[in-house]
Amino acid sequence: MNKADTAVKGKPGGTVAGVREFWGGVGFVERNFALVKRYAGWEAVFVAYGAVNSIIIGLIGKATGDARLVLYLIIGSILWVFLSSLFHEVSESVAWEHWEGTLELTFMAPIKRLTMLLGTSAYAVIYGLARSLIILLAMLVFFNINLAGANLPAASAVLLVSSISFLGLGIAAAVLPILSRERGPQATHIFQALILLVSGVYYPIDVLPVWLRPISVVSPATYALRSIRACLLDGAGFREVKGDILILAVFSVVSVPVGFLIFWAGESWAKRKGKIKIEG
Repeated sequence: MNKADTAVKGKPGGTVAGVREFWGGVGFVERNFALVKRYAGWEAVFVAYGAVNSIIIGLIGKATGDARLVLYLIIGSILWVFLSSLFHEVSESVAWEHWEGTLELTFMAPIKRLTMLLGTSAYAVIYGLARSLIILLAMLVFFNINLAGANLPAASAVLLVSSISFLGLGIAAAVLPILSRERGPQATHIFQALILLVSGVYYPIDVLPVWLRPISVVSPATYALRSIRACLLDGAGFREVKGDILILAVFSVVSVPVGFLIFWAGESWAKRKGKIKIEG
């Protein structure tokens, strides 16, 4: 008897279904961490590369002798590591399924697609936090990070709301590997690179070409970076960043259901076209 069966024995039908879905979501978290363990060597390479890249960005700022610029770059780097992990891990999970040849079996499992996506999203949050913490600890070896005067509660609130909006984008992007096994993962990387370019991760969006700046308006990372920097660098409180929090909340409310609908539509199309069949 599995966890779900044990937990729901003797419960009403609705409760049975709810607990089964809960444990199904937990199963997706466990499965993704099992993949991390299976490919631990590659994960170590990716984390090391991310840490070195973040340290290099910080050292560029340090070379200018501007302590505020160093912290500006470090905040952008760490926040991007976290937000991009949310986007990447959710969208990449489907690509992993394709590569492993288990995508059709997963879609045939007696579990709601929403449960699958929420379970994968929960994994992405945990993994993203762990990866960001490791990189932050590595950066502490090179930099004296002083957050005296920072408003951590306000920054945490912004981070929470922006995380949800990025999960919605990740769910929408997860359909791309379904539509194209070969080119879908490449398309998600292009999408992620575009967000990096226009969101002001390492520079103010004011330095972008005039024709490119309007794209930054539709990126939740733009508002997350601006408001978190205000909280950490200038001690801004909820009143000062409430506009960005409201925008991020709208992104979150819209992006998650829209992302799910895009995924559902793409999956339905792929099934009709035989795009997810087991090969070999």
